[in-house]
Amino acid sequence: MIAPELAWYCVHTKPKCEHTASSMLRDLGPEIETYCPRIRFQRSTTRGKVWFVEALFPSYFFARFDASTWLRAVKHSQNVIRVVEFGGIPISISDETIRRLKSEMSEAEVREVKIGIKVGDTVEVTEGPMRGLVGIVERVHSGEERVRILLDFLGHQSALDVNASKVISETAGRALVATSLGMQSMPSDARRG
Repeated sequence: MIAPELAWYCVHTKPKCEHTASSMLRDLGPEIETYCPRIRFQRSTTRGKVWFVEALFPSYFFARFDASTWLRAVKHSQNVIRVVEFGGIPISISDETIRRLKSEMSEAEVREVKIGIKVGDTVEVTEGPMRGLVGIVERVHSGEERVRILLDFLGHQSALDVNASKVISETAGRALVATSLGMQSMPSDARRG
C-alpha cells in the first residue's frame, strides 16, 4: 500500500465562512487536518466597545490532506470556492510555513490582539456633542485612557481631550492587526491563484 502524500494547501472560501468551511472539512475524516487562524480584538463602535473575531486571512484557511485522494471532496465542500492553484495544479505550502504561522499565533487558532490608538491616527468621535467629527490624534496621555485629538471645527483647529473608548480609529484595520502579529496579509499570488 502506498503511503499518502500529505501536504498543506490554501483553501479559498466564501466571505466570512472560513471557520465553518474549516470545520466541515475536518468532519470529512481524520485524514484531513485544517488550520484557520483567527484574531479576537476589541474595537470602539457607536454601541461602545465590542469584541470581534475575524479570520487572520479573510476568505482563506489552510488544510493538510493527500490531494490524490481528497482534492475533489475539498473543492466541493460547502462554502469552499476553490483550492489555490497555479496553472491548474494546487500549490502546496511547506510544513515550515504553517509551523511558523502557528508559532506566531502562540499555537492557538484564535489569538487576542490589542489594537491601540497612536499619535497620528485619524479618529472619529463616537459619543457626546462632538459625535461624528473626525480628527488626528495629537497625544496619548500616559497611564490614562484619554487622547488629545486635533479637530477642524468652525474654520479653525481645536484640541479636544477625549476618552479613548469614545473614538474609532480609521487606521485600526486588518493591516494593523497583521502588523501586531509580525505578519503580512495574504500574498497577492495566493489571491490570484
